[in-house]
Parts: sequence; structure tokens; C-alpha cells
Amino acid sequence: MSHAGPTLEDELERARDLSVAELADAIESIGFECTRCGACCKGHGPADDREPHTATVFPDEVRAVQAATEAESYDWRDVARPMPYGLTEGDDGPEGETFEWALQTDACGDCVFYEESEGADGTTGACSIHSDRPLICETYPFSVALGGTSQPMGEAVDSVALGDQQDPDETDDEAMTVRAHECEGLGRDISREDAEELAAALKERAVRELEEAIGVRDEYEPVQTESGEVVVHDSEGLKRPDGTPIEE
Repeated sequence: MSHAGPTLEDELERARDLSVAELADAIESIGFECTRCGACCKGHGPADDREPHTATVFPDEVRAVQAATEAESYDWRDVARPMPYGLTEGDDGPEGETFEWALQTDACGDCVFYEESEGADGTTGACSIHSDRPLICETYPFSVALGGTSQPMGEAVDSVALGDQQDPDETDDEAMTVRAHECEGLGRDISREDAEELAAALKERAVRELEEAIGVRDEYEPVQTESGEVVVHDSEGLKRPDGTPIEE
């Protein structure tokens, strides 16, 4: 008999039941301290074939960044771009349907909000919207393994099972773990206070990702795109690349 996997609603309940203390224990056991190297904010790969930085941003997070940077009068496209996965390159540029948004990038493929400065200790990176950065940025290099949640670019390099959260009947693919992704700050000491703060954000992100996934599923309406047209499906419905809704 085949094993029926959990629904998104099931996973959402699991995310809501996550123990912040257990998440903090896992983060402490792995260890982390940001070195401000900027690797998680930059594009990846060689200069002649550079893959742009891709970090998921929720619609309300885009608006929060716009509100926080009101003086710069950023429009939607200054903050976010259509998630590139699923799009194809047509004669007039990217086209097709995609799901969700990614933080905007510059000509080098780095996050548009990433800044570098030279100091006595060399080059360090900084985020110009640090206090309003999306949850995926706030929680990097960690993610929670749940169906319907995402992980940052690259495979996990370490993981810790959440022992008290395990169901003896679940498969390995359904096991709840905290994953750590490539980062030079891994393995460094972290205070309990910082681990708990990071754990709380990690739980919030897991919940939000699942709520967004359910919203995208429920709002999804297939469309026929024209040449050069991009349509983004998010939890609020169909949108153009500038964030304005498409009324069907």
C-alpha cells in the first residue's frame, strides 16, 4: 500500500507546533555567527556564467521594504522581480508563468540591497534594509525540512533532527530537521539568546512559507501568456512584473 504524504495543511499545523526551544537547540549544536562575508547576498558561479542571487520574498515583505525605504520612492520592481524558475527567454526577453517573487538584483547578479565596504580587516558586506529584510535572509543559513517549505540555494551541509517532533510512522522524507546550508559562519559559537531569536524567525518563516504555498494553490488560475509577457502567481492572485494585479 502506498504511503499518502501529508497535505500542505498538515504541514502547516506541524510548522505551527514547532518548538522554538528545540529549534534553538539544533542551531546551537550546529553553531553559527555571521562573518559579513556577503556570500549569501551575491550571485553564484564564474563571472562569464554567473547565476543571479535568488531569495524568495513574500508580497507583504515587498511592501514592507517599500514602506521602510519611502524616502527612496522604490516601486515594486526596485524591490522584487518575478522568480525566474519556470520562465523562458523569448525574443523580447523573459516570458511565461512563474510562482512567487525574488529580491531584485543588480547588473552583477547580487542582491540590489547588498553593500560592500573596505576596512582594516578587508571587505565586509552589509544589508541596506537589514532591519526589514525578508525572513529567508534573516534565517540564512538555516531552513526547516517540511513539505511545502523552501531551502536556500545549494544542498544542506549539515542537519539536526528535531527529536521530540518525530512521528515513528513518518518516512525519512517527512522527518523534521533543521538544515544548515553552505556558509563560512557555521560551526561558530552562538549565544542562547541569539539562537532563540534565530529559531523564532525560522519557525515564523516555515509557517509563512506554508501559508503562502496554500494561498498560491488556492488562488492559482492558469493563463495563456503572450510573447514577451510574464505572469506571476502569488497568494494574492495573478500579477504583472510590476506587482499590479491582473483582473481576469
